[in-house]
Amino acid sequence: MSDTPFGFGLPPEEPEDGDEGKKKDPQSGGGQGPANPFGFGLSGAGGFGGPGADNPLAAMFGSLNPTDLGAAFQQLGQMLSYEGGPVNWDMAQQIARQTVAQGTSDGVKDASVGPAEHSSVQEAVRLADLWLDDATSLPSGAGSAVAWSRAEWVEATLPAWKELVNPVAERVGTAMGDVLPEEMQAMAGPLIGMMRSMGGAMFGSQIGQAVGVLAGEVVGSTDIGLPLGPAGKAALLPANVEAFGKDLGVPKDEVRLYLALREAAHQRLFAHVPWLRSHLFGAVDGYARGIKVDTAKLEDVVGQFDPQNPEQLQDALQQGMFQPEDTPEQKAALARLETALALVEGWVDAVVHAAAKPRLSSADALRETLRRRRASGGPAEQTFATLIGLELRPRRLRDASRLWASLTDARGVDGRDGLWAHPDMLPTAADLDDPDGFVHREQLDFSELDKILGEAASGSTGGKQDLDKGPEKPEAGKPEPGGAKDDDTE
Repeated sequence: MSDTPFGFGLPPEEPEDGDEGKKKDPQSGGGQGPANPFGFGLSGAGGFGGPGADNPLAAMFGSLNPTDLGAAFQQLGQMLSYEGGPVNWDMAQQIARQTVAQGTSDGVKDASVGPAEHSSVQEAVRLADLWLDDATSLPSGAGSAVAWSRAEWVEATLPAWKELVNPVAERVGTAMGDVLPEEMQAMAGPLIGMMRSMGGAMFGSQIGQAVGVLAGEVVGSTDIGLPLGPAGKAALLPANVEAFGKDLGVPKDEVRLYLALREAAHQRLFAHVPWLRSHLFGAVDGYARGIKVDTAKLEDVVGQFDPQNPEQLQDALQQGMFQPEDTPEQKAALARLETALALVEGWVDAVVHAAAKPRLSSADALRETLRRRRASGGPAEQTFATLIGLELRPRRLRDASRLWASLTDARGVDGRDGLWAHPDMLPTAADLDDPDGFVHREQLDFSELDKILGEAASGSTGGKQDLDKGPEKPEAGKPEPGGAKDDDTE
């Protein structure tokens, strides 16, 4: 479990190129400097890098001239007047765009995608879909292929982040109203409202920062195993694809094609397994709703809250006020979520390797690079730890990939992909510990079931006429024919 479940840190420092680093196109998050997540535009003391740099709100309470002080209080008023949901998503969007505009730690700035890059991505996805036809029975799921800038990735994925983060934020927001005795809540209404507004701003600030940083790392719309972008739209980020392939010694076209294979494979799975998206997001929601808030700590914050010192709330959240319930239900929810994500990523890993291995000399190297990226705490693990307090275990992904490969050998492509027909047919967390046992056991079960169905069909005495009448009722006190066998197949 992450020590800072919502990753309450600060955006990177202001770029050294000063004003040049701030002169961005409005469509790419420019305007206000990314170094100040609330866009106060303050100069001198209290700004980032100066006194108060340890907290984004400290700028409002530093040594400001009257003009700056008025602007700071105007921004504070806007924050306190927020009456939306548990997260101020307008603020999250603004800060994510500002973080993107600032560029990554290696100095690479965001830029609009040109026609040549669009064409290269579309061609890579088209070729990837052709290769995948031999590796999976699921047809193409990408109705279109697009090349996104980092800012475009932020805009396209924000709706999905809302689904992921709101359940956790709602828990904290509800707890803010529950820490006071019921008879006092009416009297403390304005204070609770202020706390919730500030909480929405704090969550918006940190989520925006996390999404903005992630936009500098992801290579497509499905890096974390969830469909973050619009349905049926395969997407790659050319700038990040190039950064990923740097120093690998692999031709750029091969890197792009391998990543296009992964993106196209995800699209097939989510397009043709209609229950999968809601299953995954439901697992996230189920896990999040089991999070408990440290009400004792929250009571201290509420009791000592000073409207002139709102950074207290961020300090409290930074120290961690919530954690998963230590209950069998919560542990089961965590297992379901980890297993579901591992099965998705493991299937993609196995299918892409089958498609790329005969055609790309760099397939093994690229596969290993992606696995190491995940094992060392890549975007997926860091993002889940930041936003919902969940760290994925890379061991699950490797086990899932081995299971899907074993299923391919045992049943072929159609038999393997047929398990996605219903969530109850998928392997469980225990099956990932013993993938060979799952493959062997399921083979026996299916074989026995086929035998039972065959005997039932050949043993029918009345043909179609009997079928139309429906099954006969057994005599009193006698079991139904085949009942014991049906139980054995469970």
